[in-house]
Amino acid sequence: MLRQPSVAGQFYPAAKQPLQEQIERYAVAGAGKIEAIGLVSPHAGYMYSGAVAGAVLSSAKLCGTCIIMGPNHTGRGKPFSIMTEGTWRLPSGDCDIDSSLAKRILSGSSYLEEDESAQRGEHSVEVQVPFLQFLKPGVRIVPMVLAEGDIRVYRSIGRQIASAIKGTGPATIIASSDMTHYETAYEARIKDSKAIEAVLALDEQRLVEVVEEYGISMCGYVPVCVMIAAAKELGAKHGKLIKYQTSGDITGDNSAVVGYAGIAVY
Repeated sequence: MLRQPSVAGQFYPAAKQPLQEQIERYAVAGAGKIEAIGLVSPHAGYMYSGAVAGAVLSSAKLCGTCIIMGPNHTGRGKPFSIMTEGTWRLPSGDCDIDSSLAKRILSGSSYLEEDESAQRGEHSVEVQVPFLQFLKPGVRIVPMVLAEGDIRVYRSIGRQIASAIKGTGPATIIASSDMTHYETAYEARIKDSKAIEAVLALDEQRLVEVVEEYGISMCGYVPVCVMIAAAKELGAKHGKLIKYQTSGDITGDNSAVVGYAGIAVY
């Protein structure tokens, strides 16, 4: 299957050269590389979240395949979906799915289902790929789109990802998520700090609790929970906030912002 881009020309430039130039502005040249097992990276339009995505993805030593998990904004497809075959066509070039790793993850999971329809029109995985291609030419991906469920489901998927990685070699697990949506910058920072603290503590249960308790509109908290569960199985002990900002830092309008956090887990 050849997946065509869904948000080229909207979230990022539709032509290769201007896309490359924009990514070069946001990637951090000479950044010290963390041997990260997992990452949290935002997925808004590059003009808003590109600086955070560039900072966190540049901070990591990207090992092997990149497993990219995003939330389901469209409502299409299976609740816990994975693509195991095909190529993603982007202005930055074609990117192949690592079929061997993807099928290994799927075969051992009680919840994941093969499904490409969840990726149609979905931007949360797509926007990560041009950055990854720039930072790691020839990168292969395993794309997943995850809806809300139960903490036991998140942990089960995380354990299976970890098991598959142990059986095939290194990989980097990327959870695609924005933080608070459309609140004042002041409120967003307060709420986002609570979610960030849970991620830095590698506590997926606490993350679910604070999202529910404080009504944090963190769209990708499910992928982040799965990433934390998988990373701990792979030996992660620490989390580091690489960069945080809101859309208000770009537009100057702090009345209704979206928050963006870049976090490395290692």
